[in-house]
Amino acid sequence: MSLRFSAIDLINQGKEVTVSGAAKITAIFGENVFTLQKARSFLSDEAYKSLVASIKGSKKIDRAVANQIAAGIRQWAESKGVTHYTHWFQPLTGTTAEKHDSFFTLKSDGTAIEEFDGAALIQQEPDASSFPSGGIRATFEARGYTAWDPSSPAFIMEIGHGKTLCIPTIFVSYTGETLDYKAPLLKSLESLNKHAVDVANYFDKNVTKITATLGWEQEYFLVDEAMFNARPDLVLSGRTVFGHSSAKGQQLEDHYFGAIPERVYAFMRDFEEESYKLGIPLRTRHNEVAPAQFECAPIFEEVSVAVDHNTLLMDIMNRVARRHKLRVLLHEKPFAGINGSGKHNNWSMATDTGVNLLAPGKTPKTNFMFLTFFVNTIKAVHDYSDLLRASIASAGNDHRLGANEAPPAIISVFIGQYLTKVLNEVKERVNDNFDEQDEAILKLDLHRSIPELLLDNTDRNRTSPFAFTGNKFEFRAVGSSANCANAMTVLNTIMAETLKQFKKEVDALIEKGEKKEIAIMHVIREYIVASEKVLFEGDGYSEAWAQEAERRGLPNVKTTPLALDAMVTEKAMHLFESNSVLTHKELEARHEIELEKYIKHVQIEARIMGELCTSHVLPAAIKYQNVLINNIRGLKEIGLDESTYANQKQILGKISEHINILSDLVEKMIEARKVCNAMENTRTKAIAYESQVKAPYFDAIRYRVDKLELLVDDTYWLLPKYREMLFLR
Repeated sequence: MSLRFSAIDLINQGKEVTVSGAAKITAIFGENVFTLQKARSFLSDEAYKSLVASIKGSKKIDRAVANQIAAGIRQWAESKGVTHYTHWFQPLTGTTAEKHDSFFTLKSDGTAIEEFDGAALIQQEPDASSFPSGGIRATFEARGYTAWDPSSPAFIMEIGHGKTLCIPTIFVSYTGETLDYKAPLLKSLESLNKHAVDVANYFDKNVTKITATLGWEQEYFLVDEAMFNARPDLVLSGRTVFGHSSAKGQQLEDHYFGAIPERVYAFMRDFEEESYKLGIPLRTRHNEVAPAQFECAPIFEEVSVAVDHNTLLMDIMNRVARRHKLRVLLHEKPFAGINGSGKHNNWSMATDTGVNLLAPGKTPKTNFMFLTFFVNTIKAVHDYSDLLRASIASAGNDHRLGANEAPPAIISVFIGQYLTKVLNEVKERVNDNFDEQDEAILKLDLHRSIPELLLDNTDRNRTSPFAFTGNKFEFRAVGSSANCANAMTVLNTIMAETLKQFKKEVDALIEKGEKKEIAIMHVIREYIVASEKVLFEGDGYSEAWAQEAERRGLPNVKTTPLALDAMVTEKAMHLFESNSVLTHKELEARHEIELEKYIKHVQIEARIMGELCTSHVLPAAIKYQNVLINNIRGLKEIGLDESTYANQKQILGKISEHINILSDLVEKMIEARKVCNAMENTRTKAIAYESQVKAPYFDAIRYRVDKLELLVDDTYWLLPKYREMLFLR
């Protein structure tokens, strides 16, 4: 029996559904996290104050004090049954990494003891040669370092009966270059804080720190584990490279926000409970648009912690799904013809005085501050749209961007009709020559222009890749499987740079004798005029918008290899280096790494396509072809008129045509892949894989396979079909 029919039998036997106990969330939230509250109980006053200063003031912890902190963390961890610890980091593979060590060690006299000192807390030395480095490190140069990041709390990971203390860290090479997603993110936050505080002080001198906040929305698919294992393409590439659309997909729109299936509900409850224990503040769960597609979302957090929590959540979901005989699909487009999955990144900035800088205030002064940061954000997106596009570029996201459920490859900003009106009024009413009467305008009582219920007075635009949604911007184009740090690092850095330039221009006008408010309004007006072409309120999916964007001069980069070029322009290198986020060498290395990842993903998909055609699709089609041949021969031998088996001959002709063309396409794709593999330049190879392998062959091969799926007798077809995978039982 084929794996497909074995999988169907397993599903028909039913799955035991177990839902975890109804524990009160507040009773378990953060129980496996070394919070400051727990630190107060396990640390001395000196160690506690040092830890708080490091977290809130970005101050380095003295190594002597680190010993005290390490002892306190170990005491807390051992009280919960922990025996091992690890430095938990986020290398450029796109996954997490960890190497476990036990607290156990031996003294010189052979006595066994538990030990965890400050040195072990602060730094470890994993082998860096096997992680992507983009040429920074040769394979024989193995040394790399993980360094403790106190801004993210330590936590305990429970896997089965084992418990491991996880220390969030950054990962750097022996020569100091960053080799992870976290270190540049932290640097971008430092730069944003510095330049945002400088601008905020125009309005409020009490602001001493500004923190970027993030609320992500994680979309994903669930499939039965048996079905997953019967689809080699899902196992190896995360998506179905073949599969004809089911007769019923999402066209009835009955799945979106529908009742959650009991089996899925059990899984959700289980992974949510693990998440709550780790301090991940999940709040929302629901069915998404496509069948078998779901979403969860948390309460907003500081960006660095939110990134850790999302990365951790993806690990938790994968592990918990297996307990429920399910598999999570985080690929951006695992099934053709229905919605893919994204991860909307909702971003804003908050002051240490309790103000959301992207929320209109209740006074003219706070509205003036809102307008300043709002316009600077639009200017940043306008000036660096190519870098934002590069930050979300991947082989998986290329399947999604531009489709009906995802933003286009053109980066534009949606702000709604009311704020568009405000910006137009500012642009028209503020000119180069002010008089005393204009000071009333400069107080900017935006309540005349912005209704109080701003969150509800503008419709949302699902086709915009970067949309203002009332008190935050939603970067909708981030892929489901992506580490949020990449997009957030770029967004923080371009915002820091724009605010830096804004202050420079405002200060220059003040030095010339302009009043502060007038100087600010002058620059705001200039920024509105300079960036208004990136504003778009209409249908981002329409061909008319693509044509209009071209007229406006907005880039429309549809493929990853070309989108990634933005990472290594002189403009990008100046941006990241001047803000102390990434060096030229680090940018070039990351460009190389992303190109290599693209090549490998497309290469894997091409290989699995060839393998499935050769070992699954063509044998099934040929077997059924022989059945039809024997049927026609038999009817002919008993003397029936040819008209009585004309339909069989017609079906046979179609199958034979598809078999011949499919075989030819697969051979040509293999040869094209060999040509690409011989190329030495990584960028050239990535472009070739897209233009010479993926573009000419993937859809063409799929078309033939999907047609054969419809024609071949169901009993011969080996791969689970969409109708069997998308409707969980």
